[in-house]
Amino acid sequence: MLIVDMQEMLVPLVWRGEELAARIATLARQAREQGVPVIALRQIGASGTDFDPASPGTRLSPLLGLQPADLVVEKTATDSFYRTGLAALLVERGVDTVVLTGLATDYCVDATARSAQSHGLDVVLVADGHAPSADGDPTTGLTAGQVVARHNLILSTAIHPGGRLRVVPAAEVDFTA
Repeated sequence: MLIVDMQEMLVPLVWRGEELAARIATLARQAREQGVPVIALRQIGASGTDFDPASPGTRLSPLLGLQPADLVVEKTATDSFYRTGLAALLVERGVDTVVLTGLATDYCVDATARSAQSHGLDVVLVADGHAPSADGDPTTGLTAGQVVARHNLILSTAIHPGGRLRVVPAAEVDFTA
């Protein structure tokens, strides 16, 4: 299970952030119960920027209920695989399918979903497990809910080499399959 950028400074800025964190925490607990690794991605940047790794806001949200056995991978790009050890961690654990959640729908979640497929992984995108900015996409006039719906549709129908992508509501995610 991948949790993308659910950081203290971001959760309050996204659509239904606390509700999303609670849903992801439940999924992470279910994953652990089935022996599925939980990997949280943390966006970092240069010292003095909003994503300064020393800034308390970049810490992963305590609302996720992360456990000591969960893995944390720091990243510097929208694509969680770019110049990180994520692909190697998944290979080491024999993972062929990732359950994808987190922030933001139209940036890091989208990029990570596509990259996971390029790495030959199947992706289960949790339909109600990712969110954009609370104001959606004002440049296109899309509400936050419309951004989520649009990305769920685009990612589920895109022709992409590598793995396949399915969109599944949180209530239907099955970690035993």
